[in-house]
Amino acid sequence: MEPTDQPESPVAGLTNPQGLALERFLIRTRGGPSTQSAWRLAVASGEGPGAIILVEVSPEETFYRGEGVFLGWPQDRLEAAYRALCPKSEEPDFELHQLG
Repeated sequence: MEPTDQPESPVAGLTNPQGLALERFLIRTRGGPSTQSAWRLAVASGEGPGAIILVEVSPEETFYRGEGVFLGWPQDRLEAAYRALCPKSEEPDFELHQLG
């Protein structure tokens, strides 16, 4: 394999993926008795647009759903792409200082 000048993509299989917008929206799941909130990460890439939806059913149970270029991706690959492309907070991490 020859070295290239191209940096490695943060998401395998996509060219120049970029997280565009992260927004909260309401979702209903099959068999679910109520409406829940989810996170939708819109993404642009050389292969086309897509989105990854993160649904937090409970603190112990989450799942991802892919749209567009992410359609049909397995859960572990969607999770890795979501984490790689999710915008990073510009605020410093919260620290609790011990006084006294």
